[in-house]
Amino acid sequence: MPRTHRTFLGLLFTPFLVLGAVQAATPSELSAQGRGGRGGRGQAAPAPVVIPGPYTQAQADAGAQGYVQSCQRCHLPDMGGTSEAPPLAGTAFRAKWGAQPVTELLALVRESMPPARPGSLSAEVYTQIVAHILDRNNVAPGQVALSASSAGMVIPGSEPASTSTAAIVPPVPGRLGTGPTPGALAAPPETPATIYETPRSITRTYRPLGSFSNVSQAVLDSPPAEDWLHWRGNPQSWGYSPLDQIDRDNVGTLQLAFVWPMEEGESQQGPLVRDGTMFLANPGNVIQALNAADGTPLWEYRRLDENGQPMNGQLRSLAIWEDLIYVATQDASMVALDAKTGRVRWETLIEEGYSDGTGPIVANGKVINGITGCTRFRETGCFITAHDARTGEELWRTQTMARPGEPHGDTWGGAPWGLRAGGDVWMNGAYDPQLNLAYFGTAQAKPWNFASRRMTAQDSALYTSSTLALDVDNGEIRWFFQHIPAESFDMDEAYERVLIDVQGLPTVFSAGKTGILWKNDRRTGAFLGLKEMTYQDILEIDYETGAVQYRRDLQEMRIGDWASVCPGTGGGKSWAAMGYSPETATLIVPMHQSCMDMAGLETPIEPGAGSSAGSRYWREMPGTNGMFGKLAAYRVDNLEEVWSVTQREGFLTAALTTAGGVVFVGDYNRYFRAYDVRNGRELWSTRLNGPAMGFPISYEVDGVQYVAVATGWGGGSIWRVPSFLTPDLNTTPTGGGSLFVFRVN
Repeated sequence: MPRTHRTFLGLLFTPFLVLGAVQAATPSELSAQGRGGRGGRGQAAPAPVVIPGPYTQAQADAGAQGYVQSCQRCHLPDMGGTSEAPPLAGTAFRAKWGAQPVTELLALVRESMPPARPGSLSAEVYTQIVAHILDRNNVAPGQVALSASSAGMVIPGSEPASTSTAAIVPPVPGRLGTGPTPGALAAPPETPATIYETPRSITRTYRPLGSFSNVSQAVLDSPPAEDWLHWRGNPQSWGYSPLDQIDRDNVGTLQLAFVWPMEEGESQQGPLVRDGTMFLANPGNVIQALNAADGTPLWEYRRLDENGQPMNGQLRSLAIWEDLIYVATQDASMVALDAKTGRVRWETLIEEGYSDGTGPIVANGKVINGITGCTRFRETGCFITAHDARTGEELWRTQTMARPGEPHGDTWGGAPWGLRAGGDVWMNGAYDPQLNLAYFGTAQAKPWNFASRRMTAQDSALYTSSTLALDVDNGEIRWFFQHIPAESFDMDEAYERVLIDVQGLPTVFSAGKTGILWKNDRRTGAFLGLKEMTYQDILEIDYETGAVQYRRDLQEMRIGDWASVCPGTGGGKSWAAMGYSPETATLIVPMHQSCMDMAGLETPIEPGAGSSAGSRYWREMPGTNGMFGKLAAYRVDNLEEVWSVTQREGFLTAALTTAGGVVFVGDYNRYFRAYDVRNGRELWSTRLNGPAMGFPISYEVDGVQYVAVATGWGGGSIWRVPSFLTPDLNTTPTGGGSLFVFRVN
């Protein structure tokens, strides 16, 4: 549970250290004070007294690296400073800071550095950096470590400056003064923030949230058009906005409403919006609440690792319920944040040694989440969990791999439980409130190739590469459908499940890297049809039953054999989700068209080991003429292709459809475009500061409809393959992305 919060008036941004001016004696002056003392003329001067500083040599040595990483660019290797970055060593520094308490120096560094992200380092790193500064100023190390409660001056032995009782005469034009003008500032004014801390996080609440109404399960099951309460807009994962203010006639007048800079790191974002507040997941497990109309920051939550350092890793989406925002963290904890303040309300460790990169869903008062990081062989296996939305208590856990001795446990070639890996859940699930079922896709077994797993092409390895329909109340697998038995080429089937009633029949649609669109009865899992959306030569397909098997040469692979397959691991269809248009009864699917050669590698099959164990080379797909990106619409009744758009750039966002007859999608070449859902005709485009990434959304505030999309980098093969095959585009920044929000002029 979080510790009691404290109110802090902190410097949110200070360009560089602004250091006070207090005169202190230099070492030569201190030494000279002993000359000619009581010993009289001709006596040797006594040795100067060395007063140890309030730090240890170990701290100073450790702080050298922190200084290089966070301070050296502005303050220079010799600490001489540049421009507004003052010197941190030498006469000027000692004159300004020598007689100041060392805790004041530490506090200023902690609260204002680094300039772009003050306070973002751990307390330990800040003390190490200040210790390094003292060491570089020839302050002798001591035996007591520097801390926020340390006593003493920056330069030991310095006397605090005497305070004068004479009135200060401020300067005015034409007359010099004895002090600065009252009210003048030498540092940015302090900004109020309420800070909440836990051992693994820090939250800063800057402003009141304004209006916010709790999100009941009924509201979540049938969300209002103006909000965006799910990763893909509704529990059925349509990726559809019922708003129609932006339509095919006026979309060409879209203009920028605001831009919000995001954290650095791998990023494919899908924000949520409730009552005019946007909840945005950033790389590094940083969550921010913004005014969704103008981008004003309201609060920020930062996840820390076990050493108090900032986290790494992507985080695609969040979940909301009542007045809580749910975060599945990179280190596999489930955290519930107060929607109004960002304060941690509860936190639960799901499992040590695993990870999360997407986000949970909330169904019937339960936070349901699939785990990743399932490459290694371990007794816990891979799984989906449900937690009580109010308390975080784990309610059930369902394995995504069948255990020996249980149904379908004999599909792993006799491998014992601890030597089965894979079945990661890479994407959020979908939820049918009427059937009370949650639908998740699972990844392939690990290592990638069946030969590397010491298995055969006949060992299907259930429940990997499957759709699972789970009873929300107890986690029971009510049905499963395995799309690719014995999957061996990193052809994930682990993406979104889209729930649509087709001519009265409850249906679930899915698509994976093979580029096959699957259609199943969502009550029973019965096969209803499939469509090959891109060229594929991996599978032989029975179109009546949906059964597939690898072509003969692939079934005979051994470790080290190279195989040529289409598509490659960029897709087909990858994590860039499809969108459903009720107007046209079509699914609009962003895809990639590339192929690859792959070889399975030798890897130890023993507890604690495990890896993907594959090598890949990518190439152009035959017959595409270098058009790597494809966007196409498919009828949900007969799966026929209605229209398609191809381009050299790969698509890197999900498809966002709207009631205005528009579908939005973005690409690797920094373009964000709008197309007519009826025919694929381009209606509008704009170019962003980086590749468009993630999951665009649409929402309404005060009667105005907005469309938001993020830029960023990373995302596995869907990102890497374009960088290999279209180097001429040269649009692959590795810095932070941004959130762009548009509205009609």
